[in-house]
Amino acid sequence: MGNIALEPNEQELGKWTINYIPPNGGKYLGKLIVTSQRLLFEAQFDASVQALVTGATYAEGTLIIPKELIQKTEAKSSFFKKKVIVTLKEENQQHVFDYGMLGIKKLVEAIG
Repeated sequence: MGNIALEPNEQELGKWTINYIPPNGGKYLGKLIVTSQRLLFEAQFDASVQALVTGATYAEGTLIIPKELIQKTEAKSSFFKKKVIVTLKEENQQHVFDYGMLGIKKLVEAIG
């Protein structure tokens, strides 16, 4: 994923091609990598994500959410729509990862 290196003692837990809906709206298709310490999302349109999302850090056009900033992780499922909502401690920001009809169990487990 881009030029983002894993930190010492950080392990990759899974990788998904997924839609990301930032707190301020929009919808971006990209790659989500969940590690033991962070969520890394690289959108096809890096500048759009950077312009819309506040309160998270960026490196090389990648959204980085450290796991220690996550207040809660919530799975929402219906027959046609499965998504994971990650709420951050600061400002109660909700970051939505929409996986369409595909299963989200492994994604939820990886985020923790």
